[in-house]
Amino acid sequence: MKTIDKIYINGEFISPKGTEYFDLISPTTNEKLGKVRLGNTEDTQNAINAAKKAFKTFSKTTISERIQYLKNIQASIEKRKTDFINIMIEEYGGTFQFASISYEYMLKGFDSAISLLNSYKFTKTMGESEVQMTPIGVVGIIIPWNSSNGFISSKLSTAIAAGCTTVIKPSEMSAQQTQLMTECLHDAQLPKGLVNIVNGLGEIVGAEISRNPDIAKISFTGSTTVGKIIAKEAVDTMKRVTLELGGKSPNIILDDADFSKAIPLAISAAFMNSGQACIAGTRLLIPESKLEETKSLIKEIISNTIVGNPKKPTTAVGPMVSTKQFNRVQHYIQIGINEGAEILVGGLGKPEGLEKGNFVKPTVFINANNKMRIAREEIFGPVLTIITYKTDEEAVEIANDTTYGLQAYVSSASNERAHFIASQINAGRVQINGIGHDPLAPFGGFKQSGIGREFGTIGLEAYLEPKALIQPK
Repeated sequence: MKTIDKIYINGEFISPKGTEYFDLISPTTNEKLGKVRLGNTEDTQNAINAAKKAFKTFSKTTISERIQYLKNIQASIEKRKTDFINIMIEEYGGTFQFASISYEYMLKGFDSAISLLNSYKFTKTMGESEVQMTPIGVVGIIIPWNSSNGFISSKLSTAIAAGCTTVIKPSEMSAQQTQLMTECLHDAQLPKGLVNIVNGLGEIVGAEISRNPDIAKISFTGSTTVGKIIAKEAVDTMKRVTLELGGKSPNIILDDADFSKAIPLAISAAFMNSGQACIAGTRLLIPESKLEETKSLIKEIISNTIVGNPKKPTTAVGPMVSTKQFNRVQHYIQIGINEGAEILVGGLGKPEGLEKGNFVKPTVFINANNKMRIAREEIFGPVLTIITYKTDEEAVEIANDTTYGLQAYVSSASNERAHFIASQINAGRVQINGIGHDPLAPFGGFKQSGIGREFGTIGLEAYLEPKALIQPK
């Protein structure tokens, strides 16, 4: 049993003013792992004040100084690889496969920020004027539980590159993961006040970050519902916001694709991070003529998909993060049944032998249409809805018939044809014949999948304000 009773403000581990504790429960066994003491409004204000004070000097640091800080953090994280992987498996229930990939992505986030600093011009000429790209101020970073330290790394590295100081509110459910990351940041010998971390509830810590006038920008990843609340709070003080929200990503497999390759890829896209991913490809669009072949392939693939102990390297699907999330997924499976969709594999209840944890049977619906709730709402679990189409044009129409637009997938034997279809899909990223990540390409959503972009030059400039110096001649 571990008790986390410190928050991190102005370069020090301190006891929060808040006195409430939150229990940390294993998703694999539902046994108590420990508890975390939560910060309150006063703690958040203290963290913001520390970041505000630090901004006065950190905003004036050189590019070489910022690069060194990023390298220090990266080196500190590299020393704790095993710890990062193990704690994500234990606390979150992420599979060994996913936790290992997440760790590598954390390190790449710092690489890409360093790469940006080596190439980006903070002073530009536009027209006849000098334009200075200046740090925006104190950044509030609010992140979810499904890849906690990965989000801290990507957002923090960008903020540091821009010359901003930060106040981070991680998910209270990720307290052990956050503690490990905080230890690494402390060991990196950063300027005091550059990074401040307050464990706490969204309605308390998150709300103060959203309304406090000394926060200049918010970078949030999470649900569309919460993103809207943050945006409404932020507008009163004209905070800049980057919101990376939900998704209901379409995966179009064209009729010329090799289905023996495309269907396993589709299952990987749908069930990545045990389905707890905003970019999961949870709507599979296939030609009517390929339905029987698809059904046969999916049955075979899922019969060989290992669900269970996330510590085992062969496990593909682990538990849901909490009993609440498990019940949410079960509720949606029941909705699909009630709507008249047919379960091809999976269904209600827990897999045999896994009754103690929050395990869901990987579930695939057929005979579904795009008007059903299971095709329109984000479930955040290993549930895939198959929808058939007659023509390429209909496939694109179905893909775009959603309130979301975060990511999409296209498979075809012809790169030219796949590229043509991908270009018509309203999504921030479209994966063509594979699943990849480019840390220098923008990431974010169309429509209700968010506002703004992260990563690369576009992501960096979201942390900068342009200042034009105009001198008439």
